Amino acid sequence: MRHNPVVLRSMSILLPDPINSVIRRVVLAFCVIVSVFAALPVQALEPIPVPIDIEALDVTNSIELHRDAGTRLQVSTAPGADGIVRRIEVPSLDGNNTNWAVFALANTSDEQIDRLIVAPNYKLVGSDLFWPDLGSSRIAAITPSQGIAPERLKSLEADVFLVTLDPGSIVTFVAELTTPKLPEVRIWEPDVYKETINAYTLYRGIILGISGLLALFLTILFVVKGTVMFPATAALAWSVLAYLCIDFGFWGLVFNLDGGGSQLARSCAEVMLAASLLIFLYAYLNLNRWNIHYSHLALTTLILILGLLGVAVWDPSIAAGVARLSLGVIGALGFITIAVLAFQQYDRAILLIPTWCLLIAWLVGSAMTVTGYLSNDIVQPALGGGLVLIVLLIGFTVMQHAFAGGAIAQGLISDVERKALALTGAGDIIWDWDIDRDRIYTGNEVEELLNLKRGALEGPARDWLEVLHPQDRDRFRATLDAVIDQRRGKVMQTFRLRSEDGHFRWFRLRARPIIGSDGEVIRCVGTLLDVTEERTAEERLLHDAVHDNLTGLPNRELFVDRLRTSVVRSKAEETAKPTLLVLNLDRFKQVNDSIGLSAGDSILLTVARRLGRLIGQQDTLGRLSGDQYGLVLLSEQEPDRIVALADSLRKAVRAPITFGDREIFLTCSVGIAFFEGGKQAVEDMVTNAEIALNHAKRLGGDRQEVFRPILRPLDKNIVDLEADLREAIKKETLGVFYQPIIRLEDQSIAGYEVLARWNHPKRGKIAPSEFIPIAEQSGLINELGMYVLDKGAQQLAFWQREYPIKRPLFASVNLSSRQLLKQDLINDVKAVLSRTSLEPGTLKLELTESLVMSNPEYSAKVLERLRSLGAGLSLDDFGTGHSSLSYLQRFPFDTIKIDQSFVKTNGSSARSVLLRTIVAMGHDLGMSVVAEGAESETDALELYQLGCEFAQGFFFGEAMSSSDATKMLRKMPAEAESA
Repeated sequence: MRHNPVVLRSMSILLPDPINSVIRRVVLAFCVIVSVFAALPVQALEPIPVPIDIEALDVTNSIELHRDAGTRLQVSTAPGADGIVRRIEVPSLDGNNTNWAVFALANTSDEQIDRLIVAPNYKLVGSDLFWPDLGSSRIAAITPSQGIAPERLKSLEADVFLVTLDPGSIVTFVAELTTPKLPEVRIWEPDVYKETINAYTLYRGIILGISGLLALFLTILFVVKGTVMFPATAALAWSVLAYLCIDFGFWGLVFNLDGGGSQLARSCAEVMLAASLLIFLYAYLNLNRWNIHYSHLALTTLILILGLLGVAVWDPSIAAGVARLSLGVIGALGFITIAVLAFQQYDRAILLIPTWCLLIAWLVGSAMTVTGYLSNDIVQPALGGGLVLIVLLIGFTVMQHAFAGGAIAQGLISDVERKALALTGAGDIIWDWDIDRDRIYTGNEVEELLNLKRGALEGPARDWLEVLHPQDRDRFRATLDAVIDQRRGKVMQTFRLRSEDGHFRWFRLRARPIIGSDGEVIRCVGTLLDVTEERTAEERLLHDAVHDNLTGLPNRELFVDRLRTSVVRSKAEETAKPTLLVLNLDRFKQVNDSIGLSAGDSILLTVARRLGRLIGQQDTLGRLSGDQYGLVLLSEQEPDRIVALADSLRKAVRAPITFGDREIFLTCSVGIAFFEGGKQAVEDMVTNAEIALNHAKRLGGDRQEVFRPILRPLDKNIVDLEADLREAIKKETLGVFYQPIIRLEDQSIAGYEVLARWNHPKRGKIAPSEFIPIAEQSGLINELGMYVLDKGAQQLAFWQREYPIKRPLFASVNLSSRQLLKQDLINDVKAVLSRTSLEPGTLKLELTESLVMSNPEYSAKVLERLRSLGAGLSLDDFGTGHSSLSYLQRFPFDTIKIDQSFVKTNGSSARSVLLRTIVAMGHDLGMSVVAEGAESETDALELYQLGCEFAQGFFFGEAMSSSDATKMLRKMPAEAESA
């Protein structure tokens, strides 16, 4: 028996015997009062009576706690039988503990009694949800105010001290605490406590035995069956077993864990319990069958939960709190998921409903326990038993799947048996879906056809969704789900599978479900057949028959059919009347010839996409021929809106098209035909739109025209006009006229612009704006251009011989886009110059700015060759195109012709500024400047003052015949100095 280490300070004062006993008591009381006030703040304890007939007494709420009171505690004892309050001081045994508990026990009987002071190391009741108390040794030592120090008894679950109370004694006990918390302290009769512990030990042994056997059985089932559902269930059973071993103290008994080790083990057990519950729910409900996102979500959550194991090493309390919260969240979300799937008649979810309801009740009871709402002694063992019951029910549920359909070895099937089952289908390639394992097996032939790795298509049905064409995924999934749900039928479906290079191949699946003894589908077996060539040929024939191969738009046949449908519907239902628009690209053939067919195809495809973005869903856009598009318009009914839409279509085409490092500018003409109702035929409507289109072309293009009956006779004469024009060029009856160009310095004739004029023998004079578009469309523009060039060169040669002057006369001849893009242009010009022997640079070839900029790279090369032959180059209509000034430096022009729109007076103050700038820029580039549209002497004078060298216009003379030009040349001063 060890000695009491407490330092006792007696409150009594020894007085000599002769003093009267009354005086002694007075003095003693005085000393006591002085001592009490000297020790403030200290209050006397109320002793706790310990009846002899009470087996257990809870004194938790009667204990006085002193937290952070230092390593030495001074307290006042409970008054003894003599009423004296003493003061004791207790030092800490290890010098570190600063938390204390003080209580007093009173033996009210006349017998000596032995009692056990029991403080459990861990108590689930009131342990809290967040930052829970995970238990540890609570009391390091107990010091009594008198008598023998209590004896610590060996126990793994609680701090147990044996105390002896003398009859009628009141003893104050000071307990040195190892933690600030003291969940429970009870005073037990030793035999009763021993019997209680034995009873709980027996109960815990039974529970652990059942849990261990269940975990072992589910593990064996997993080894035999092998599907993912069984290892998940076994993992849950083992997690529950580990949790119960720690909760019942078995783990600490085996591994001799101290307080910190038991906290870490308890925290890890709760984390694993939450993780295994999540894994079981995911695997049992087979959430990964169709959507990989479910797998990602479950895996992320599992990683976060398992990450709590690392947190447990740092702070077990935080990890346990998060794990308890995770259990509640998994239980709630799992209940919602099960309810939704059960509503969809999913068998597994329906079977799990009773078990999950029990789990929800267990979670509610656990929450009430840790928060203190349930606090009786049996609740903690009951929750452990309930956890085993839940796992037992889960085991029964998964066993139904293990033995469904026959023997356990149902999933173990050889290749020979699999091929035998495939005979129920038809085809060449085996396809087998093991539904319990959610694993699809297919022959290696499919993987070879798709150039995939061996085994790439062997896996969950969900993995097939990644290989299937997006348009076939829902149909494939719905078909397989229907077979499983209805437990009958056959699968006959055609779908596309993606190969390694991204292309798709067509396969036809023919399969049938295999039903187990319980009526559930356990397999789906059949064959696959590669039908790629068959489907490709069929689709190509169907599509090409009614669609344009380049743009994918309806071709002329399908377009006319849809127009006819719109007309019939409009007549029958009196709905929206269709309007037909026919669009044709201007100068597309020249562009196509100059930059190549591939660029032309790219342009046509780009135009189709631009037009398609501007029309409504009920409208139909089609490609009628090479560069001609048709539009059946139903979304707009008002004529103004239709014309506005046509203008928008032209603007869309007018936007530059980038091809490589160049920009191509195109325009289009639009013919519009309205549905007139009545018995108007669809063919007539198409003809009317094309007549309007041709009229827009004749007027120069880049415009829209609405069909009018007056246009029909004109359109019928186009062929005749084309023939007459060809005859006029051949017989040289087409007139060549000359408009003078005046040198403003001395008002002398500097040269002439050569122009074509046609005086038709029957129709009279035909304007160039009418016959030049016909020449463009028919291809006569090259013959017409060479005709004018040759005539103009011969006349200029005559004038240079007859009128030799210091600065020879020059002649300007316009070139068309087709002439510039013609491969023989250089040879033709060379031949003309060699025949006429003109002065170098006097035969000027005029090209418009937009013409040159349509293909600047090619134009620059051609112009350099022409310049080297001795031809002059004049840039016509300068300032009206969309060119870049940076390109202007690259072209070898020697003359700039300012467009008449800059010369005519329009009231703008910026006009003279623009003229001066253009003239100055031309001179800076070393070019001569010619201004068109001089209609008055004022215009001529202003141009001269601005520095312009040459001018032409009605003021100086209109286009005239060669004889009239010669007469004018004789009359007007033409720089009299001879050559």
